[in-house]
Amino acid sequence: MSDTGQSDDKAFPAGPLRGLAAAALAIAGVALVLLALVEAWQVFARYVLDAPASWTEPVALLLLKIALMFAAAVGVRHETHFRFALGVQALGPLGRSLLEGFGRLVTAGIGLVFAGFGARLMLDTWALKAPGAALSVGLYSLPFVAGGALFVLFALERMLYRDPAVGAPN
Repeated sequence: MSDTGQSDDKAFPAGPLRGLAAAALAIAGVALVLLALVEAWQVFARYVLDAPASWTEPVALLLLKIALMFAAAVGVRHETHFRFALGVQALGPLGRSLLEGFGRLVTAGIGLVFAGFGARLMLDTWALKAPGAALSVGLYSLPFVAGGALFVLFALERMLYRDPAVGAPN
């Protein structure tokens, strides 16, 4: 974390989950591009062809959830998520370390909630079909399961990974 409160990759250069974060960001990016294409097709089909496609809205919703959860998980790893950095910076090194550790535990807990309740919802609704598309309703909860698991992994990585140059939690 830099002095400005903005995270950069130099502040967390390595870590065991760097490749997983890159893959998650790539998935989020692909989902966002596909979302834009689906929405463009939806507008074209409705207003130019005068034949709206029924599948575009459910597919766009799924792609939005994928982009949101995977990008948010990478935000957890880079610590670019919402937080009150001013209060943390006002503390001494021990207080800052304790408060940052607590924040990372809370973030991991939120990830567990996303993953746990998402899995439950996914299993409970898997047999249902989404209106307008031949997709399982349970598929719409999968991004919360995967994203929540990534929240947990990245928050724990932030707590456990030590920068060898400093010897303290990053």
